Amino acid sequence: MILAAVLAVFGGVATASAGEVDLTQYLRRETFTDIKISPSGEYVAATVPMEDFTAIAVLRLKDKQMVGSFRPPRRNHAHAFDWVSNERLLIGLAQKWGSLDQPQLTGELYAIDANGGRGELLVGYRVEGNGPGTRIQPKKVEAVAAFLADDLPGDEREVLVTVWPFSEDPYTRVERMDVTSGRRWRVVGSPVRRGEFTTDAQGEVRFVHGAGSDNINKLYYRERKGESWKLVNDEQVSKRIETAVGFAADGNLAYLQVQQAQGPDAIVSWNPQTSERRTVLRDEVVDPYRIIHRPGSREPVGALYLGDTPRTRFFDEGSADARLYRSLEAALGGPVYITSSTRDGRLVLVEAWSGVNPGDFYVYDTVARKAEHLISRSEWISVDRSASVRPITLKARDGLQLHGFLTLPAASDGRNLPMVVMPHGGPFDVFDSGQYSRETQLLAAAGYAVLQVNFRGSGNYGRAHAQAGAQQWGVAMQDDVTDATRWAISEGIADERRMCIYGASYGAYSAMMGAAREPGLYQCAAGYVGVYDLPMMYTRGDVQDRDSGLSYLREWLGDPATLGAVSPVNLAARIKVPVFLAAGGEDRRAPIQHTERMEAALKRAGTPVESLYYKTEGHGFYTEAHRSEYYGRLLAFLARSLGGRTAAIEPVAGKGKAP
Repeated sequence: MILAAVLAVFGGVATASAGEVDLTQYLRRETFTDIKISPSGEYVAATVPMEDFTAIAVLRLKDKQMVGSFRPPRRNHAHAFDWVSNERLLIGLAQKWGSLDQPQLTGELYAIDANGGRGELLVGYRVEGNGPGTRIQPKKVEAVAAFLADDLPGDEREVLVTVWPFSEDPYTRVERMDVTSGRRWRVVGSPVRRGEFTTDAQGEVRFVHGAGSDNINKLYYRERKGESWKLVNDEQVSKRIETAVGFAADGNLAYLQVQQAQGPDAIVSWNPQTSERRTVLRDEVVDPYRIIHRPGSREPVGALYLGDTPRTRFFDEGSADARLYRSLEAALGGPVYITSSTRDGRLVLVEAWSGVNPGDFYVYDTVARKAEHLISRSEWISVDRSASVRPITLKARDGLQLHGFLTLPAASDGRNLPMVVMPHGGPFDVFDSGQYSRETQLLAAAGYAVLQVNFRGSGNYGRAHAQAGAQQWGVAMQDDVTDATRWAISEGIADERRMCIYGASYGAYSAMMGAAREPGLYQCAAGYVGVYDLPMMYTRGDVQDRDSGLSYLREWLGDPATLGAVSPVNLAARIKVPVFLAAGGEDRRAPIQHTERMEAALKRAGTPVESLYYKTEGHGFYTEAHRSEYYGRLLAFLARSLGGRTAAIEPVAGKGKAP
């Protein structure tokens, strides 16, 4: 009923090509992504991903009927949203030029009523004034971006927003904003560039964390309104990053997430009066993934961790908050996370998921102790027929502990299988979590085991693990992928005669480097929207547009004068196995020239290579027909080397390299 109502407004689901592997099961977009309950519990709002935009749908909870909606322009996405009163919703917009892009926040804030009425762009570069014929100009027309800092639960009309001037690495500020008129006035400025603010339960701005063009992080604190900022942590001195995650209910005790010299981050309580610090939570292996707040408040009480298995932990394991989570986990049979709650904390919106389930949402009444299923992210997915996802642990050649995941075809015994090794993109601070992945499930449906390893440089395993990847493109980071591949062979999981390496973005780079550096290990290699010419990253793409981006490239990638030696375009003669490449002409992160040069180099070397270009796509393909053809071509390519199943392919018009 909910799905039908949403599709009636935003459009139907395209039917994918029929074939041995039913691509529609894996390429069909989720019904919803994020869902939040309104402060009174009357409504829920959700983001609805469509082909090249993300909309908002508002449902009345009692009868599950859609009562309001918001649809942004093409390639615009409702990226973040919050209920700022019982009847008003604030939406943060973002743009993406490809399905694999990280959303680029535009800094525009749009507000609608629950019924979809009184829609108003309140702040952002597209704000227009009321014209020259009136002095009544409540909204400022200026080149700034704004993001919600505090919804001020005690105030139904105003919120705090962080305002970013349109300049390179700017000094930010907090302003108070009327969510109906858009009128804003200054509260406090930041002493550090790119400052992000943290407030207490009373809405007072108490922390700011940021970094300049040198990317050195600093954390500042002030006791109360009007006082000067005091430096709490300087990464250059302490060799760690600290960020504020919130305050105890009385505002006297703060909680910080603190990097450690070795191992994962800790959550630390900090008393500003005495400077006393105490570790209140730390996992043995992984960083906090999400902070858990007490229902009806913004008080931190625990954290969700995505380790070998997802788990929740609490500052006080005997607290009512911990008992609530344990009862929900027992009732729903796995990990849960409360995404939002009513203001009185009685109703909570609970997400449950696993490696074989994209996610289900429930409304739980904490007083009546009754849960009601609201909706599934992808109700057409059969959990019973999904491929299994198992955690793995191994040691790299230098002794570094590595973690990852192995996806095995349904009903497989897990022995002597054709395997696709799939390094993730990013690569830094990104990680494979073992949560449901349509791409790995699709590959498993074709008969392949899929190996994912969180090589050094990946996020989630602490500062030292991330820093170990600095300037290790094609070197130690690649060795980790190789070591995981050889581990899978030694364990009898993978058939060493049937192995391919495939990835997207950085993963595509790793795929080409794996084929170049390890002759005989892989039988084929595939790269999707990849980077293959590392010096080009300093001259093309969106990373090098700002001084902080150039600092990032120098720190994490290395000196461009030395990067040619670890660029696949210069190593094509070493690649002796078939290659498949795909790219989009509007890709800003990995411009199409990377793939064109890689293809040309392989052809000069006599390496068999096939390619697929869509001049209208970006960093990852949006269009349903393009995605269907791409994955059909990928499965056909893999099948020729590994013998897996294929899917029917319907060629799409309008392909070709960008002019």
